[in-house]
Amino acid sequence: MSNTLHPLSDHWRNRYLLMRHGHSQANQQGVIVSSPERGIENFGLSEYGEQQLAQLVADWQWAVPTRMVHSDFLRTTQTAARVAVKFGLVPSVDMRLRERNFGDLEGLGDEHYPSVWALDAEDAEHRHHQVETLSAVAQRMQAVIADWEQQVSGETILLVSHGDPLQILLTALAGKPLTTHREQTPLAPASITLYGHGV
Repeated sequence: MSNTLHPLSDHWRNRYLLMRHGHSQANQQGVIVSSPERGIENFGLSEYGEQQLAQLVADWQWAVPTRMVHSDFLRTTQTAARVAVKFGLVPSVDMRLRERNFGDLEGLGDEHYPSVWALDAEDAEHRHHQVETLSAVAQRMQAVIADWEQQVSGETILLVSHGDPLQILLTALAGKPLTTHREQTPLAPASITLYGHGV
């Protein structure tokens, strides 16, 4: 369930555990929940997601996180909380880790994702259906890491976010065109990707 990427340089000050939230009620119901209005208070972890997190925490195989930051959506907040208990951490919220906003597709079935991804492959700046652009997502996600790189050193920082933003971030960090973000293996719920110093 984990993927390890090598950093572009040897100058990373921290290591990052990039985690997608556990299986959620939105996943279970097959609906797009990408707006803060719906995602912050509703659509938390599914029962299966809770089981995933319990197993993940019990069998933890990554470095011990020293800090934890998460999107303010309910599914990421609950995911962070489950892991935080294990390590005695107090999670903090960063709204820049939110789900990609899928605009007019909010609340519709998740069968609409592939049509957006097909448009992504053609243009990183497209706004069809009022969807948040790839470049905007990459910018806010990279800014989170850039800020931590300036503030601290030698930390292991767990960032809990969502599938599309994390895939877009990893594509950007690898120096690949953002239009190729769906060419890598999709990140599974509750998966962790290690990135940064010492990787």
